[in-house]
Amino acid sequence: MPLLINGERVDLAQPTGDMIRAYPHLEEKAKLLRSQPAQIVEPKGLLYVQQREFAVTTPEDGSVSVLGSDDATTCHIVVLRHTGSGATCLTHCDGSDTEAEVSLIMSSVKAFSDSTGYGRLEVHLVGGFNDDRQLSQKLTNQLLRAFDLQTDDVHLVTFCVTELNDREEKDIHFPIIYGVAVNVKTAEIFPATFPEKGPDENLRSAHILTGATLTNIYDAKMEQLHIGPYFWRPFPHVDFWLEQDDKQILQNLSTSPLAEPPHFVSHIRSTLTFLKEHPFPSRSLFPDRKPRVYKKNAEGLWEQVCSDKI
Repeated sequence: MPLLINGERVDLAQPTGDMIRAYPHLEEKAKLLRSQPAQIVEPKGLLYVQQREFAVTTPEDGSVSVLGSDDATTCHIVVLRHTGSGATCLTHCDGSDTEAEVSLIMSSVKAFSDSTGYGRLEVHLVGGFNDDRQLSQKLTNQLLRAFDLQTDDVHLVTFCVTELNDREEKDIHFPIIYGVAVNVKTAEIFPATFPEKGPDENLRSAHILTGATLTNIYDAKMEQLHIGPYFWRPFPHVDFWLEQDDKQILQNLSTSPLAEPPHFVSHIRSTLTFLKEHPFPSRSLFPDRKPRVYKKNAEGLWEQVCSDKI
């Protein structure tokens, strides 16, 4: 059996509003999550996950204790956890290939949980809002359907998405929660912001902007972060986009221009500049076709590992 709430199969033929009314505890839990102020998560022990990336680890991990992601407007952040093994996956979905992405994160968590004779798979969905183009609603529906297609039971525990994550100010809609983190050891999920989003923030963002598919960035057994190797063609019209003013970038390169966080444009400019500097990453970034590998040092911060030591 597939997606369950309180042990019952979810009726996906009904609108999500009806589903929320049928299970009022979901709204109560969303309200509780929304009421918490966003915690600032420092880099020590953190693995930050960008859009179209995922990472999975377990409570036994000696390097990473928190997985997190933010800057989600129409995107949704998904946390999938097995209560027996404690294996926890966090991903940042944008609707590019939801069904394949859900299958990928399911198999990644199950790989750490198959030997566990007890426990269940629980999913937590956070993000989106009542945007004009209804992209959030579309993604919510895609995620519910994709989890419902799984052969394993998946229990929907947190549902703080779209209409349950929406606030209105002067007739403009915004998400309430833009980012969340999960403590891998305690299973606590909380609203969060992240001063540090590295390592290789621009490289990883460039990978997304050039059309990446969902990528696993972490090897939990080795406790190593693996970035790349990534390859792309020269970004079309990169000089044109870099010449545009902030308003043009916001209008054309965002799914929800009015709701983006303040740093959106500077982040896009930085990524475009990186793409201009590295039109052929096979030459400038990955000449040996090997990933850039990082491990947490004694201070709990990412440090690059020489490839010959891997």
